Order: sequence, then C-alpha cells, then structure tokens
Amino acid sequence: MSKLGKYFSLEELTVTHENLENNPGPTELLKLKELVKNILDPLREMINEPIAVNSGFRTLAINKAIGRAQNPISQHTKGEAADIECFDNANMFQVIREHFQFDQLIWEKGNDKQPDWVHVSYKANGNRNQILKYKNGKYIQL
Repeated sequence: MSKLGKYFSLEELTVTHENLENNPGPTELLKLKELVKNILDPLREMINEPIAVNSGFRTLAINKAIGRAQNPISQHTKGEAADIECFDNANMFQVIREHFQFDQLIWEKGNDKQPDWVHVSYKANGNRNQILKYKNGKYIQL
C-alpha cells in the first residue's frame, strides 16, 4: 500500500469500479499528495473519525465512462479533488468550510440536513474557496 499521507493511500484515492487503468502521472500524484497534506489528513484529525474516499483521481477515460464533466476538465482528472464521506457529512462540510483553504467545496445531493457526500478540491495556487450545493440537477452558490 502506497501512503500519500498519514491516513490515506494511493489505492484509496485511485479506486474505480470501471474496468480501466487509473494510474496518475507524476504531476497528478504530486497534486494528490498536496490534497492529502492540506485537506484530507488534517480534516481526519480534526473530526476524529474515518473518512471514506468515494472517488479521488480519475483518468480522462474513467471520467468519460462515468459521464462526468469534460469541459471544463474535472479536477478529479488533475489529482486535485476527492469525493468523501463520513458518519456526519454535514459536520465535515462545515469543518472544511470554516477551517481550510480549498478550491471547491460542494454539498452533493442528499437533503438540507445531510449531503450524500462532500466534494472538496485543493490547488497549490489560486484556490477560489467556492462553496456550492448540488440540488435538483443544478449547482447553486452558497
């Protein structure tokens, strides 16, 4: 198992259910390590509970196979994003919102009390701190 940080492995951040290879290149691997170092590992310690990664890095082929964004290119394909969940996704969302620098933070589906999962992305430079909610097929700014 290749550790990217204290709590997260390369295998967790490249898991896919598609029958396609999902190996990040050197640039994407570096960005995954930055995501773990700056968001995922400290978040895990802050909320003091396990965090499951539903989707981290995705090749363009995998991104296309699952019907995700091609234009603009998804941050998942750059190694900058992860879809995560834990026991209390709403609390995790608020902790990220209040304590971290991020590029995007998205409350994904669910209801007004709990998202089904949380999308978070991080860039080494130029984080927008954009907060969105995906509801009824649309992204709305929060």
